[in-house]
Amino acid sequence: MMSAQIRPAAPADVGAIFALMIELAEFEKLMHMFIATEGGVHDALFGARPCAEAMVAEEDGRIVGYALFFQNYSTFLGKRGLYLEDLYVKPAIRGSGLGTKMLRALAALAVERQCGRFEWTVLDWNQNAIGFYEKMGATVLPDWRIVRITGDALATLASPAAD
Repeated sequence: MMSAQIRPAAPADVGAIFALMIELAEFEKLMHMFIATEGGVHDALFGARPCAEAMVAEEDGRIVGYALFFQNYSTFLGKRGLYLEDLYVKPAIRGSGLGTKMLRALAALAVERQCGRFEWTVLDWNQNAIGFYEKMGATVLPDWRIVRITGDALATLASPAAD
């Protein structure tokens, strides 16, 4: 396992995190959906009302991976949960144990915060990630689907005229 240090992100890390977010969007072939800005990421993590947190993996003074996450709540469990939005490790570092190290750090945080669950999504074509997650003890739920509404459809639904 590599010697990278996992630590909470600091405001000075936002540029590196944002660059890795772009790499992730390219890897997932989703750049056409990527409209985030570095300023927006800074605001989400460190603004007046932060809505997410991040951990970074730092090796020899450079950030080589990040995890962006937030808390949610399960009505069935009656407990908060930890939701992992992104886990990304630079391709040259993959296979070194860093992804495992990051997931373990997040699991420890979930336990420390008394979360009832720790969850995330994975693209169905990413068999390497699915295998990695299952090896870590995760279950890929076959019967749940993500439901999403964005853009004009979101604005229309929010409009009083939608009644």
